Amino acid sequence: MTKPAFRLSKIRTAAALSLLALSSAAQSAAVCGSAPSGELTAQRIPGANTTRSEPGLYEGPVWIKGALYFSDFTFGTGFPSRIQRLDANGVMTTAIPDSGSNGLAVDAKGGIVAATHKYKGLSRFDLASGQRTLIAGKYQGNVFNSPNDMAIAADGTIYFTDPAFQQAAAPGGQPGTYVYRVGTDGAVSIVERGIANPNGIALSPKGDVLYVSGGGESGVLRAYPIAGGVPKAGRDIVTGVVVPDGMAVDCHGNVYVTEHTAQRVRVFTPEGKQLATIKVDANVTNVAFGGTDGTTLYITGAGAVWQQKLNVTGSAY
Repeated sequence: MTKPAFRLSKIRTAAALSLLALSSAAQSAAVCGSAPSGELTAQRIPGANTTRSEPGLYEGPVWIKGALYFSDFTFGTGFPSRIQRLDANGVMTTAIPDSGSNGLAVDAKGGIVAATHKYKGLSRFDLASGQRTLIAGKYQGNVFNSPNDMAIAADGTIYFTDPAFQQAAAPGGQPGTYVYRVGTDGAVSIVERGIANPNGIALSPKGDVLYVSGGGESGVLRAYPIAGGVPKAGRDIVTGVVVPDGMAVDCHGNVYVTEHTAQRVRVFTPEGKQLATIKVDANVTNVAFGGTDGTTLYITGAGAVWQQKLNVTGSAY
């Protein structure tokens, strides 16, 4: 007579655990918010308009301690670049005057890690002093082409793209345009060889999927499952992306991909279903979540920064 009672107890316990799991998932979703849908139009931040007279781009936005940091480079010889700081009041100042940088990320210590085309490698900048340290500068004895964008995993592993867009900034380069992984031991390996001029890169909220965009006029968004800290073979989840550039990921795992000449950001689920379009009024380069509650989407582009208030927070990566 005890066995049926025991089984009923197990069923009740399992049901209670299932309800608890559902409740926790619902609470997590409520905190995370809801992803955008339909068509939106982001607004320019007036104080972020370029102060340069020569043409160039803003790149690599990242939110650090109440402000947005981004690279500001021109198309002149060497692609001169500086890192700008845009505070919560929309006031822009120069944080690092000669960074030689493109994409930016934040390390565990709160320092800026930069894809530096000037040095053809990855660099770390101390925001207080401006001091630069080289993280990775070569692969198989050669410098990189023009490191463009990066994503940093929880354990400190860095993934970055290396197209040829600013290759002329300094001598040397690689025989192709690849995606790289820099392990915590400093070892550099190639993740992807098959995307022409890979550009944007990001990690899923759990750090178990790597996303890479690139390929030019009709590009792709490719996803690579990560097992044991190493990306496996990727698959295209979106094709026909118009000049894909940088990207961001929200807390649900949705991917926000900038389309450079299409002057928009498109939002896709992890499976590649389109959810929303966010339009701007100039060419775009990259995107990042920030603001006091993490629900403002910042978009960089041709001498401008746009913002779009959303009801969802960004991923930790």
